[in-house]
Formats: sequence, C-alpha cells, structure tokens
Amino acid sequence: ESHLANNDKEKVAASLGIVNDAMTLMPQEPIHTGKKLNNGAQSTDKDAFYVNRTEIEAHQVNLQHLCRICGGSFKNDPYKRSHPVHGPVDDEMQALLRKKERRATSWPDLLNKVFKIDVRGDMDTIHPTNFCHNCWSVIQRKFSNAPCEVYFPRKGTMEWHPHSMSCDICGTSSHGVKRKKQAPNPQVIKKLRIIAERARKIMYARSRKQVNSKSIMKKITNCQKIHLSTKMLIVDYPADFVKSISCQICEHILADPVETTCKHLFCRLCILKCLKVIGSYCPSCRYPCFPTDLVNPVKSFLSILNTLAVRCPVKDCYEEVTLGKYSHHLSSHKEK
Repeated sequence: ESHLANNDKEKVAASLGIVNDAMTLMPQEPIHTGKKLNNGAQSTDKDAFYVNRTEIEAHQVNLQHLCRICGGSFKNDPYKRSHPVHGPVDDEMQALLRKKERRATSWPDLLNKVFKIDVRGDMDTIHPTNFCHNCWSVIQRKFSNAPCEVYFPRKGTMEWHPHSMSCDICGTSSHGVKRKKQAPNPQVIKKLRIIAERARKIMYARSRKQVNSKSIMKKITNCQKIHLSTKMLIVDYPADFVKSISCQICEHILADPVETTCKHLFCRLCILKCLKVIGSYCPSCRYPCFPTDLVNPVKSFLSILNTLAVRCPVKDCYEEVTLGKYSHHLSSHKEK
C-alpha cells in the first residue's frame, strides 16, 4: 500500500510539473510574436520614410534645373545661364537702373515689380532657387525700353506645389518623354507665306496713304486748343533742343509726355489717339507699339521740361510762367 501511495504521489507531481511548464510556456509565445510584428512595422515605416526622403531629394534636384518664373528648363539655353532668385542684382542691370534713375539691390524687388510675384517666402522643397536668362531679358526690356524681340513664354508665372504622387516635375521619367511635334505640311507653309505677303502688301499700301503725311496725324489729334505751341517759349533755344521737347505728332510742347520702346516722345493724348486710328506701331519709325508699352520719361528730363519758361497765351496776359506751374496759372484765368 505504501508503495502504491508513493507511485500515485509521483504521478500527481509529474502531472503538476507538466501543467506548470505549460503555464510558463503559454504567455511567452504571444510576447515573442508581438515583438516580431512591432519590429516588422518599424522596418516598413523606416523604409517608407527613406523612400519619401529620397523622392523629396530627387524633387529638389529636379527643381534646380527649372526657372522659378516661367518653369522653363535651363538645358534649353546653350550657354546654361541662370540667375539666383534671392541674390544681388548683377552689374549690367545695376548700370541700366542707374540710367533710368531707379534703385534696386536685390532680385526680389525687381521680380515683384515686373512679374508681380513675391519670392521672399519661397521654400527650397517647393520652389526653384534660380530663374532663366530669358526672364532676365524680359526684366531688362522692361527697364530699358530697348527694341528687342523678347517674349514671355507663358501667359502667367508658374505656380509651384509640394511634391506628391502625381508630381509633374518628377513624373517625366515614369510617364515617358513627350513626343516631338510632327513637321507641318509644306503646302500649308506655302499658303501661309502667300497670305502673309498679301497682308503685308495691303498694310504697306494703307500705311503709305494714311501715315506718311503729318497733316493727317495732326487732324487726328486736333490739339491746337489744348497744347502749347513752341512759339510760346520765351528763350530762343536751338532747333534740335526744341525738337527734343516737342511732340513728334502735333509738334507742340510735350504735355504729359510718354516714351515708347523705340525711344520716341509723344504727348499721351496724341499717341493714344494715333494708336487707336492708325494701328499699333510708332508714328515716327513704324516699330510695333502698344498702349501698355508707354512709360514715363526719366525724372531728370521731366525736371528740365518743367523749368522751361513760357508766355501765357491768354489775351491781355503778359505773364511769364514755368511749364510746371502753367496749369495752375491757367486755372486762375478760368476762375476769373
């Protein structure tokens, strides 16, 4: 009996040991599996982070090859010329601004004046840091009024957005290179040339009939009662100086003078009337001219013009006044 009792105790102890081993093993397995899942999730997050970081870095590299203003590529320029958006103005532009009696030390001021964009709040991850030489030429033309064939390639400035899955800048490699345009039909080119030649001949015939004589333009402006004649000048100035301060349409003293891109001076009222009647070109040299191209002359020229002494054309008034105070003097006559 004692032998049997000992055997039963040994079996019970063995069974309890198995249960304890099982209990000790059971909670350890889910802990190990949870650690494995957490490690896998962390590794995937790290991989995604590295992928996004590499994509953003590649996006920034692509931005360095594009213009901040028009979005054009610097590779199109054979000389690979570019200018820093936030850098100082170069010497050539500084000399041009000094001629126009204007001042600007940094490019953001000029870009804001010409293209109406504020680049001071740009971010390197979204906006390019340079602009192309074509946009530089547009700025030069704006301040020099030089007759040069420079065009702005887009209707407006480029809008930049953060990097995304459907990024236009980085998507060129996945979407493929844009196909080249097909060459136009030679017969169509021939027809266009014939039409252009006919239009040129018609315009030339019309211009010879309408623009060649100054008397027609004087009839168009009809400003004898508004503008002062050069005979009202008190001092007998040289003929070249009188010509430089007179309108090239009505030949009167310049009133509210404006300057065209071809450096000719007109009264604002006279040139606007002529552009409306004869077309969008300069009456003096026939260079293309639009009302939006008209700018004010430099301040030093306006100061010289306003200091000229003229004789009052009102009857029984022999007073001599400067041109800058002439309108005030004339208003006193109207009040009387």
